Amino acid sequence: MTKPYAEVIGDPIGHTKSPLIHGFWLEALGLEAAYRAVHVTPEALPAYFAARRADPDWRGCNITVPHKVEALAHVEDRGDVRATIGAINTVIRAEDGALVGTNTDAAGFYAPLDGLDLAGQPVTVIGAGGAARAILFALSRMGVGPVTLFNRNVLKGEALLSAFGLKGQALPIGAAVPSSALVVNATSLGMTGQPPLDLDLSALPDDAVVYDIVYAPLETGLLAAARARDLDTIDGLEMLIGQAAVAFELFFGAAPPRDRDEELRQRLLA
Repeated sequence: MTKPYAEVIGDPIGHTKSPLIHGFWLEALGLEAAYRAVHVTPEALPAYFAARRADPDWRGCNITVPHKVEALAHVEDRGDVRATIGAINTVIRAEDGALVGTNTDAAGFYAPLDGLDLAGQPVTVIGAGGAARAILFALSRMGVGPVTLFNRNVLKGEALLSAFGLKGQALPIGAAVPSSALVVNATSLGMTGQPPLDLDLSALPDDAVVYDIVYAPLETGLLAAARARDLDTIDGLEMLIGQAAVAFELFFGAAPPRDRDEELRQRLLA
C-alpha cells in the first residue's frame, strides 16, 4: 500500500533540513505520509516534473537553489506568482490534478518580523535570486524604504527594486553597508562550502536587526559579527520553519504543531 509523500528538490541538496522538519510534524500528528529530499539538476528538472505529474501519491515539493525561477516554466501559475514575486519555492497538486506553483518564502521571511515597525525605515538586502525576490515582495508590502540592494550584477539589482516598486539603490557586493534598520542576507554566501559574506556593520544603529537566511551553519559569520556588536539577530531556521509550515498544510491538509517549535529547533541543531 502506497502513501502520500512530498519532497524538496535542489542542486545541491545535501544541506537541506526540510525532511527533518516535515518528518517531525508528520510524526507529531501521526500522519501516514512521507517527505524526502531529491537531488535534481537543472537539466533533469523537466523530467522530474513529468514523472511526478504521473504519480498520484505525490502531493508536491519544496524548491531550493537553483530552481526557484526555472520551475515556473513547468507548472501552472494560478496565483500570478510570475508577475508578483517572479519565483516559486513550492509546487502542489491541485484537486484537478494540475501541478501549481506558489511561494511560501515571503510568509516565512515575514513571520519573525511581525510586530516590528519597519515602515519607512532603510533596509539593506544582499542578493537578487529567488529567495531575494520573495523577501523584496514582503518588504514592499511592509512599506519599507529606501532599500539598498547588493548584488554582483548591479543592473539586475536596479531592475528588481523597480519591479517591486521599492525606492533605493543597487550596489556591488563589497560596498559599504549604509545605516539600516534591517540587513538581510538573501544569498548562499556564508553557507557551508560557499565563500564567506564579509560585511562592515559599523554604520548600523544600535537597534538594527541582522537577518541571515542561511541555516547551515546556523551561526554564520554575518550573525557572529552582528552579535559582536550586540545587535538583534534572526537566524535561517526562523524563515525555514515558517515557510515550511505553510507548505506542510498545503501538502498534507493539516496545520503543523507550531507550539512545539522549540523542540523542533533542538532536534534540528542536534
